[in-house]
Amino acid sequence: MRTAGLSRSRLERMHQVLSGYVERKKVPGLVALISHHDDVHIETIGALSIDYVETMQRDTIFRIASLSKLITAVAAMILVEDCRLRLDESIEPWLPELANRRVLKSIASQPDDTVPAKRAITVRDLLTYRMGVGSVMAMPDTYPIQKLIREYRIGCDGPPRPAYAPGTEIWLRNLSALPWIAQPGERWMYHVSAEVLGVLIARVSGQSLGAFLRERIFDPLGMKDTAFNVPSEKIDRLSSCYSFDYQTNSLKVYDEAANSAWLPEPPFESAGGGLVSTIDDYFAFCRMMLNKGMHGREQILSRATVELMTSDQLTPEQRAGAEIFLGDFSSWGFGMAVDIQRREIFHSPGRFGWTGGLGTTAYTDPANGMIGILFTQRMMDSPEPPKVFMDFWTLAYGAME
Repeated sequence: MRTAGLSRSRLERMHQVLSGYVERKKVPGLVALISHHDDVHIETIGALSIDYVETMQRDTIFRIASLSKLITAVAAMILVEDCRLRLDESIEPWLPELANRRVLKSIASQPDDTVPAKRAITVRDLLTYRMGVGSVMAMPDTYPIQKLIREYRIGCDGPPRPAYAPGTEIWLRNLSALPWIAQPGERWMYHVSAEVLGVLIARVSGQSLGAFLRERIFDPLGMKDTAFNVPSEKIDRLSSCYSFDYQTNSLKVYDEAANSAWLPEPPFESAGGGLVSTIDDYFAFCRMMLNKGMHGREQILSRATVELMTSDQLTPEQRAGAEIFLGDFSSWGFGMAVDIQRREIFHSPGRFGWTGGLGTTAYTDPANGMIGILFTQRMMDSPEPPKVFMDFWTLAYGAME
């Protein structure tokens, strides 16, 4: 008896809709994957760049941006399972630079108008993005803290350019010079917690973040093309990356493959947005999470840990103000979004994953035994999901038998 899988006619509809985005020159190309139980379908459409004849392949390398965050959270939980970190212990023994924090009296306060932090930052704060500093959802320079975040190159106010980032120690020193925006544990704020988590992983493990990820996650899962840079022998598989110019109604280059900011080894390995990967590599990671930490005979994490990571970890008060990222249908686990109610066809309570600002999205749905991944080269225009993402997810859920 055949296990429920994917509808061939619905997959053809997906191919037609996604091809339309390439034909209309909204994206140069894309690679998409849907997995429902044992049925796996992959689409490769378009080209690696707008002026390059090389067609998209299954092993094309993409900048996965914030899809890096899920991998970082898994790495941190590996250290928790090793008993080298504990969720509710302070990070200060490992990151003394972030001790004795000062917190702004209000978001509009001047940088010296502060009060002491009520407590230290914990590992749990980092995993749930409640450390007290992160992206400010307001027009640039609305508040004094936004100017400081930009001047200190903290990296939560724009897309990544890893070759031009400050080194890890400089970045951490710059971060420590900032006042926090909220008290530790008080509210969810995007991105910076992931970067601090990466530095913490490196310090606790005694390895670079990239080396730890390679040893404990990438090699065991066979993720041979996932890294913080693209070596010379793989450059021909790297896609170029674009933003959309609404004045000219056309794509413009953000990061060209030939001189990409992802070619050299970066001075700062960005745990929140620096990885490159392929569709099959990321599928291996998602499948491990769907299988509750198992990959074949390899156990990356325990079932209990995966279930904790993929459950809602925020109160409504902690989510307040994060609606532009999480909407009213989603919350946050450890390093990833978790659907908590249905709003669209594809919102399934318990579905977990995230999107990457350079054009990637990946979610895993345990209730339906489903994984969906879409990699494109077009930068997102805002935290709102682009139409190609919405259509992909609608079609993916429609294709399940």
